[in-house]
Amino acid sequence: MPFDVDPGLFALLIIAAVFAGWVDAVVGGGGLIQLPALLVAFPTAPPQLMLGTNKMASVCGTTISAITYSRKIKLEHRLLWPTVGLALLGSGAGAVAALAVSASALKPIIIAVLLAVLVLVIARPRLGLEPQPKLRTPMRAAALMLAAGVAVAFYDGIIGPGTGIFLSVAFTAVIGFDYVSAAAHTKVVNAATNIGGVTVFALQGNVWWILGLVMGVGCMAGAWFGARTAMARGSRFVRIVLVVVVLALLARLSWDVWIGYYR
Repeated sequence: MPFDVDPGLFALLIIAAVFAGWVDAVVGGGGLIQLPALLVAFPTAPPQLMLGTNKMASVCGTTISAITYSRKIKLEHRLLWPTVGLALLGSGAGAVAALAVSASALKPIIIAVLLAVLVLVIARPRLGLEPQPKLRTPMRAAALMLAAGVAVAFYDGIIGPGTGIFLSVAFTAVIGFDYVSAAAHTKVVNAATNIGGVTVFALQGNVWWILGLVMGVGCMAGAWFGARTAMARGSRFVRIVLVVVVLALLARLSWDVWIGYYR
C-alpha cells in the first residue's frame, strides 16, 4: 500500500463506502461521503490518487445498483445506450482535465448549479413523482444525451460528487421520467462515467487498488440495499432524499469555499 493504514481507519472507510453506496443508489451524491472521507483519512496523499481510488470504489457500487434496478425497471435502451457511449468519452476527457483544472475553482459553479437544482425540485413538487411520456420527444432526447453524456460526464471525470443528482434531475426534468425510473437509467450512465474516469486514472497510476477494491465491496453492499429501498419506497421517498442530499452537498461545498477564501 502507498500509505500505512490503521485498521480502525480502514474500517471507518469501509463504513463510509457502505453509506455512500446506499445514498448513491437512491439518488446519487455518494461521492459527497466517500471522497471527503478519503481526503480526510490521507491528507498528504496526491488528490488525483484519492480521486482515482474513489472512482474505483464507485464503479463497484454503481454497477451493482444498475444491475439491481434493471431487474425490476424497464430501461429505454434507444435513449440509454447512446448516452452511455457519450458518457464513457466525456468522463475520460474530464479525468484527463483533472490534472490541469483545480477542483476548488469549480466549486462556486457547482454550488450555483446545485442551488438551481434545489429551486427546481422545490418549485415543482410534482416533478419526478409520475412519468410524463409526452416529454419524450426526439429533441428532448438529444438534449438529454448531450447534458448527461457530455456535460455531466465531463464533470464526473474532473471531480464527481453530485453526478448522480445532476443525472437524476436531467432524466426527470428533460425527458419526464419518475424518480425511480430515472434512478435506474442514471445508475447505468453513472457506471459508464465511473468506468471512463477510472480507466484514465489507472493509466496514470492514480488508483490505490487494494483500498479501492475493498471500499468497492462496501459500496456494492450499500448500493444493493439502496436500490431495493428506492424501488420499495417509491418516488416520493427518493424526492425527499434528493432534497436532503442536495442541501448536504451545498453545505459541504459552501464550507470548502468559505474556508478556502479566508485561508
